[in-house]
Amino acid sequence: MRLALLLLLFASPMVLAEPLRVMCWNIHHGQGMDRKTDLERIAQRITEEKADLVALQEVDKLCGRSGKVDQAVELGRLTGLTPVFGKAMDFGGGEYGLAVLSRLPVVSHRVHRLPGEGEPRIALEVTVRDGDRKLSIVSVHLDHQDDGRRIAQAKFLASALEESPKVILCGDFNDIPGSQPLAVFNEDWKTAQKEAPGFTYSSTAPVKEIDHALVKGLRVVGKVRVIEDRVSSDHRPFALQIR
Repeated sequence: MRLALLLLLFASPMVLAEPLRVMCWNIHHGQGMDRKTDLERIAQRITEEKADLVALQEVDKLCGRSGKVDQAVELGRLTGLTPVFGKAMDFGGGEYGLAVLSRLPVVSHRVHRLPGEGEPRIALEVTVRDGDRKLSIVSVHLDHQDDGRRIAQAKFLASALEESPKVILCGDFNDIPGSQPLAVFNEDWKTAQKEAPGFTYSSTAPVKEIDHALVKGLRVVGKVRVIEDRVSSDHRPFALQIR
């Protein structure tokens, strides 16, 4: 009987869990290159990608410029994903910051306030449960004006995430591959490589790769794919798979 069971186990194909589908996008408060604020087309892209986890930057919550809409909640409604919003600052009668959408159960979330003068910057860490394991997805948007600020913010964030064993860190780093802010993340972190050319900004004529994903304690399956979308935002989104 024991031999028969062993033979059956070896003969049966090993079933592996499906990789997680992750998407990252600076959505420019929902305003596209046609100057229309349209969350439905952003939600459509997310749905088309069958994303399990989505990190979003430049998200409005009840701001006048975007029609007093809670954009994270609305995108959650349109995609069927659970929204989590992190406030960077008060703006336009509402709030402005980052968001994460999740198909997985949300365990907890926290806002990391990054150092530096100028526009307030944060990282939003959301811990989710995937089966019997927990992992964190972190949405981040670093300073766009000063190299020193970006480096300081990256160092602060790397330290803040040191105790988190499984992390997907993605967002708008406002810097290119090989830059000092990205070099801050040590050998525990792996930068997810994009398919060439990998440019994410601007959406109409992309010439810069400033949106990135790094992982710790996890493995990227294949390469990151930049999604061709010329209209929905001033950045192009990208997608990757994590195991």
